Amino acid sequence: MIMAKIHVLDNEISFYSRNDEDYICITDIARYKDPDRTDYLIQNWLRNRNTIEFLGIWERLNNPDFNPIEFDGFRNLAGLNSFTLTSKQWIERTSAIGLVSKPGRYGGTYAHKDIAYEFASWISVE
Repeated sequence: MIMAKIHVLDNEISFYSRNDEDYICITDIARYKDPDRTDYLIQNWLRNRNTIEFLGIWERLNNPDFNPIEFDGFRNLAGLNSFTLTSKQWIERTSAIGLVSKPGRYGGTYAHKDIAYEFASWISVE
């Protein structure tokens, strides 16, 4: 896997390619909005019902191993004040491939470019 960087609005964003698909670091995108609380921004985005619906549709279209039963549970809870969700929980419980949680030197949450663009538009329409 080769890590690379692009510059967007004077911000450096990491990405890599896997199976001819680009995955963009949404942690870097979140840093544009709030450099100290990127994990909270991603969690807030993930708890949104529209986000869950979008991720579920994307996974159904692109992932034959997606777990629709776990997805339905998340969809039913999305939007409730008590609902929380991390990218790691989403990945582990639904067998998602659209999000990747990476620890270590190049750590962060990476998303397939389709999903990353959706996240970026949630962070800022610019």
